[in-house]
Amino acid sequence: MSPANQAKDYEVGYNIPASVGMNEADIQTPCLILDLDALERNIKKMGKFAKDMGVRHRVHGKMHKSVDVALLQEKLGDSCGVCCQKVSEAEAFARGGIKDVLVSNQVRDPAKIDRLARLPKLGARTIVCVDDVTNVADLSAAAKKHGTTIECLIEIDCGAGRCGVTTTAEVLEIARAIEKAENLKFSGIQAYQGAMQHMDKYEDRKAKIDIAVAMVKDAVDGLKAEGMECDIVGGGGTGSYYFEGTSGVYNELQCGSYAFMDADYGRILDKEGNRIDKGEWENALFLLTSVMSHAKADKAICDAGLKAQSVDSGLPVVFGRDDVEYIKCSDEHGVISDPKGVLKINEKLKLVPGHCDPTCNVHDWYVGVRGGKVESVWPVTARGLAY
Repeated sequence: MSPANQAKDYEVGYNIPASVGMNEADIQTPCLILDLDALERNIKKMGKFAKDMGVRHRVHGKMHKSVDVALLQEKLGDSCGVCCQKVSEAEAFARGGIKDVLVSNQVRDPAKIDRLARLPKLGARTIVCVDDVTNVADLSAAAKKHGTTIECLIEIDCGAGRCGVTTTAEVLEIARAIEKAENLKFSGIQAYQGAMQHMDKYEDRKAKIDIAVAMVKDAVDGLKAEGMECDIVGGGGTGSYYFEGTSGVYNELQCGSYAFMDADYGRILDKEGNRIDKGEWENALFLLTSVMSHAKADKAICDAGLKAQSVDSGLPVVFGRDDVEYIKCSDEHGVISDPKGVLKINEKLKLVPGHCDPTCNVHDWYVGVRGGKVESVWPVTARGLAY
């Protein structure tokens, strides 16, 4: 967004939290801020990891839901595209100029399938996951109707216990149907083990991924025996990318949270037993909040409550402070333990959200900060798009 358009259409403090050039101290709270230096370092680091492992990185757009962040990941991290979970989300990225979009989920509703089939007309390679052979005919009919091609990945349930098939025989059955269907293209396998991403111990995560890799390898070998090659064998997250990336089976990673880093992911341990937010990745996303009351001597009240964040993975952590602690929240208030009474009215604190994905989805804007100044104000492009 240009500063001119921003000044014309938005008013700081009413429908936008900041403007480009503003001092960081004047940003209106509560809002999401991005440390642009840390964000860029995270993006470059993951891009190098993927390149060194000889795999592609398809960034998970459901985490940030931002075209601007996705484009930055292309520019600095050489990402090959995005994956997201809903058709409306995919459409937001395609409309924003992302040319390779995977809906890493099943699409079954006729209206949603119809929208999916129109995505290639926006100039985007369009890929979707399938775990039921009866879905194939509906996808084919919609793509044929619009004169487009939908690429399909067969989803394997490799331990998450949600969507996906569990046997190579099922994979082969669906792949054969896709191969025969008009306007569809078989492009490979989706195998994301989401249930283990937040296991604290490195060894525990590796044990789960070893099982997943064996399942996926069996499916890939079975497909190859029937003359079907996988352009994409996708999966991997912030808690496991090094396992999939070096497996020799996966060729595409789907990491999301690494770019922002939240408190829940930050607690998991690397191979050496260190928290991954203490060296592997940096905190780049913060919920900026202000102290609004200190009527009680031992606690401060801030303006970031439940409506400004998700606490499904735990409460936020006050960044860079060990003398105060965020201990409770209600709709519009956060309670901060301040036993020594050090916090002042209007003092701003940076909170590291417990879970970045749903926290980002309740905000309209990211305020990018560098050197104490607002450098960018980016819309959360797909905010609320859950269709």
